[in-house]
Amino acid sequence: MRNTKNGWSLPFRYTMGIIVFIAVVALLIYAHEAVKMLVISAFVAYLISPAVALVMERTNVSRAVAVNLVYFSALIVMVGIPSVLTPIFFDEIKLVAQDLLDLSQQTSEFLSNPIQVGNYVIHLEQLGESLDNLQGNLLTPLPEEALALLETTSVNVLWFLVILVSVHLFMSEWPKIRHWLIHLAPEPYHEEMNELYQRLRNVWIAYLRGQIVLMLVVGVAFTVAWTLIGIPGALVLGVVAGLFTLVPDVGPLIAAALAVGVALLEGSTWIPLSNGWVAIITAITYLVLINIKNFFVRPIIMGRSLHMNEGLIFIAIFIATLLEGIMGALLIVPVMASVSVLMEYFRRRVLGLEPFAGGEDEQFKAPAGKFKPRSIRLPKKERRKKDL
Repeated sequence: MRNTKNGWSLPFRYTMGIIVFIAVVALLIYAHEAVKMLVISAFVAYLISPAVALVMERTNVSRAVAVNLVYFSALIVMVGIPSVLTPIFFDEIKLVAQDLLDLSQQTSEFLSNPIQVGNYVIHLEQLGESLDNLQGNLLTPLPEEALALLETTSVNVLWFLVILVSVHLFMSEWPKIRHWLIHLAPEPYHEEMNELYQRLRNVWIAYLRGQIVLMLVVGVAFTVAWTLIGIPGALVLGVVAGLFTLVPDVGPLIAAALAVGVALLEGSTWIPLSNGWVAIITAITYLVLINIKNFFVRPIIMGRSLHMNEGLIFIAIFIATLLEGIMGALLIVPVMASVSVLMEYFRRRVLGLEPFAGGEDEQFKAPAGKFKPRSIRLPKKERRKKDL
C-alpha cells in the first residue's frame, strides 16, 4: 500500500499513525512510574526556569551557562537551608511528633472503652485496637519490614537521581523540545500551535506561580498566628501549613488538625486557659484565617484566572489525592484547566470555526506579534566578548 514515487498513500499513513499512537500509549502505561518522575522533573524545572531567563537577560550569557548557574545554586540552597534550619526545628519537631504520638495513644485508649450516649452504647473497641496496632507497627518494625523499608529507600534514592538529571535536561533542552513539538504539525499550522502553546503556558503560570506566593503568605500568617496564641512548635506548624497549601483544600485541613491536636495536648505558653479552650481558640483562628485566604487573598493572588467551578475543583482534588497522592492533588487543577483549553480548541476546529475565540479566552492569548510561524529556530550559543 505504498507509492514509492509520491510517498506513502493516505491509507498507509493512517495505518502507521494508529500503530505509532497505540505503541506510545502502551509505552506510557508500561512505564507509568517513569512518566510520573518525568512529570515531577518537568514541574520542578518549570518552577525555576524564570531564574534562567532572568540570568540570561541580566548577564547576556548563553543558556547553558545560565542553566548551570541556576541549577547548581538551587542544589546548594536545597542542601544549605535544611542544614541551617535543622538545629532550629529539631526541638519543635521532636515536641510536635511526641504530641501526635500522645494524641494517638489517648484516642486509642478512649476508643477501647464502650461509649454511652443516653440509652445507646457505641462499641468502637476494634477501631481503638487497630489504631494501637498501627502505632506499634510504625514504631517497632519487624526485621523483614525494615528490609523492605531499606529496599524502598534505595529505589527512591535512584528515582531522586533520575529527577535531578531530568530537571537539568529539561532546563537545558526545553527550547529544542518546544521547537520539535510545535514542528510536529504541518508548516501552515505552526503559528496556531505557537498560540496554543502560549495559552497552555499561561494557564500554568496563573496557577503555579500563584500557588507558590500563596504558600509563602499562608506559612507566614499561620506561623505568626500560632506564635501569638502561644502554641508550642508554632514555627514547624506554620511551615507545615504553608507547604500543605500546595495541596488545595485538603492540605490546610490536615495542617489545622495538627495545630488543634498540639494545642489540645500542650495548651498555650501564656494564655491562662485550659487546653480545651486553647484548642477551640486555635480552631476559630484557623477558620478566620482560612476564610480570609479563600475569599480575599487567593482571589487577589490567583486573579480568578482559571475560571473553574470550585465544587468541581474540590471533588477533583480529593480524587487525585486518593489516586496519586500529593503530586496528583497539586497538578490536577492546572491539568484540568489545560484540558479545558485543548478541548475548546478541538471543538472549534471540528465545527469549522476560528481556532481561538475572543472574550474570556483572551486571558490565555499570546501577546500580539510575539510568535510567528517561521521565527522558531534552535537556540544559538552566543557568548559576550569582553575587552581584556
